[in-house]
Amino acid sequence: MKFADICGQQDIKEHLQNAIAMGKVSHAYIISGEKDSGKKMLAEAFAATLLCEAGGKDACGECRSCKQAMDYNHPDIRYVMHEKPATISVEDIRQQINNDIVIKPYASSHKIYIVDEAEKMNKMAQNALLKTIEEPPEYGVILLLTTNAAGFLPTILSRCVTLEMQPIAKDVIIRELMQKHRVPDYQAEVCASFAQGNLGKAIKLASSEEFNEMKNGMVSMLRRMDSMDLYEISQVMKELEEYKPQIQDYLDLLTIWFRDVLLYKSMGDSNAITFRDEALIIKKQAESAGYGGLEKILEALATTKRRIAANGNYNLAIELLLLTIKENIS
Repeated sequence: MKFADICGQQDIKEHLQNAIAMGKVSHAYIISGEKDSGKKMLAEAFAATLLCEAGGKDACGECRSCKQAMDYNHPDIRYVMHEKPATISVEDIRQQINNDIVIKPYASSHKIYIVDEAEKMNKMAQNALLKTIEEPPEYGVILLLTTNAAGFLPTILSRCVTLEMQPIAKDVIIRELMQKHRVPDYQAEVCASFAQGNLGKAIKLASSEEFNEMKNGMVSMLRRMDSMDLYEISQVMKELEEYKPQIQDYLDLLTIWFRDVLLYKSMGDSNAITFRDEALIIKKQAESAGYGGLEKILEALATTKRRIAANGNYNLAIELLLLTIKENIS
């Protein structure tokens, strides 16, 4: 992996590249961001560049060190593993970092440890790691990749350089999906909007049959919503049982849809909406709904998300939402 291959995250890339160029690499970094946001790619690009025999600001991809890094068999790049899915134990840290880091690098100037899902370290593991971070060997570099840096002990946070992943612009994600992954423009638009700046998530969504089925099911429901009676609404509620594990994602899709309806109502431009391939039905709903009604729907969506997240009555929350949607788009 090279820095040049990573989309976005320019500030983090420049920070790490400058640290290498100036010889000011820290002994410990926290790279914090959402799942699939590219934390591991950044860590691997940093490791490859730091150990690259060419000594530049990016990995050359050609030297023996780079080829070993790309093949995941570099002796001086260590990936910390853990057997328990939910926990990185004190033994994992002691055996894979503390006891290993005292051995000098085999072939490089540094020895790098990449700890993915580092938020899974329990307190004993963090305290064990702290001893190494406080007195690291000159060649040691520890990279903690996490979705929740706030879960680390204050003593860990104070001794690490923390780098926060930033959302990638929607148009950049769309371009990446279309050019590198051959995703159609209308699908790229939906995936980019849903991913909210997370390129890795957008890429996964674009190839997810489950996501596409959920989206198509939602669109089918909305097309017939204005003509539904109460019995049909109760049938829709039964259909939504299928999406219960992903209901927050389903509600996010609905939110994007009704923001499109509101946007079309105010601008009248189908090029400005996310669901451009459904412009006709969005136009119809925009013409029949008032601004106040659309605001009520968006408020109901936010309320439904909160109720379900708080373990409220699922069926009641969904029923109230569907009735609000029908009342305000018919």
